[in-house]
Amino acid sequence: MIICNTPEVPGKEVVEILGLVKGNTIRAKHIGKDLMSGLRQIVGGELKEYTQMLDEAREAALQLMTQEAQKLGADAIVNIRFSTSAVMQGAAEIMVYGTAVKLKTK
Repeated sequence: MIICNTPEVPGKEVVEILGLVKGNTIRAKHIGKDLMSGLRQIVGGELKEYTQMLDEAREAALQLMTQEAQKLGADAIVNIRFSTSAVMQGAAEIMVYGTAVKLKTK
């Protein structure tokens, strides 16, 4: 499955738009890692626990979106975008969405 944030796939021709596909997940770190991040916030520096959490959430959201596109019979997903929002303290929602398309086969 080709996934790109451009409206076209270089060297390929889009022959059919199958529709919007999306994937989202809400993630939170357990209390121990949340406490470690709180301490690190006081002294400064990267909050590695949250960086890891968001990275894992992006991957999960991408997998969910790809599964949805595969059900539609898509060859690619174009124009993908990520959206992040805080749901509550220590928890974030990651959403990825794009357009599922069929590509011309040679």
